[in-house]
Amino acid sequence: MSNQAVDAKALDRYECRACGYIYEPTKGDSKSDVPSGTPFEELPIDWRCPICGVRKTQFQNVGVVGSPSGFKENLGYGLGVNRLTPGQKNLLIFGALALGFLFFISLYGLQ
Repeated sequence: MSNQAVDAKALDRYECRACGYIYEPTKGDSKSDVPSGTPFEELPIDWRCPICGVRKTQFQNVGVVGSPSGFKENLGYGLGVNRLTPGQKNLLIFGALALGFLFFISLYGLQ
């Protein structure tokens, strides 16, 4: 196993602003024969979105998988919820809804 640190920027995903396609460096682009592990910055200059065909300039950085959503300067606000990943936020929201439903149903057990 290598002790080299992985460049976090190389793992950043980029989203097409036209169609929503997300380029993930860990998967590459099989349609354009881009091997997995190729960072977005190293894609050929003539590479285009495999879905809608727009140029690389129409992509925006959306960060790594599992990173907190939102602007980085806003992550310190709130009650710590801004630092949660989208999956953690879903678990918090739907877990609270399920717990509320269970409490509501438990009221039928009262005499």
